[in-house]
Amino acid sequence: MVDATELPVSVSRPMAFENGTAIGTYFLWRNGQYCKILTAAGIVGCGIFDVKVAAEFGEAIAIAKGTPEVPLVEPEDLLEAIISGITPQAEEFGVKIGMTGREAVEVLLAVPDD
Repeated sequence: MVDATELPVSVSRPMAFENGTAIGTYFLWRNGQYCKILTAAGIVGCGIFDVKVAAEFGEAIAIAKGTPEVPLVEPEDLLEAIISGITPQAEEFGVKIGMTGREAVEVLLAVPDD
């Protein structure tokens, strides 16, 4: 992991899945972090995302929550994490609470272009 004691860190990289490619990103700063996997249809992210606000804007967001003992830091940490919150748009696409982050990303990658 990168040391973020002096400057905040932002890392972005492609991630390959069965249904396509997504962009994984993570951000670190002194005493904090968050991560997400971005698809064309929506985001699978850590608990920093507020699904209520995202729902107001019609966004497809699925979140998994880490714990202080097992934080979600890098996007790969989301893959086996359990989805604990979703927006109505994510649910409409087929994302379900209880899925793994990997399963949710695969669902979002399979959403057809409009």
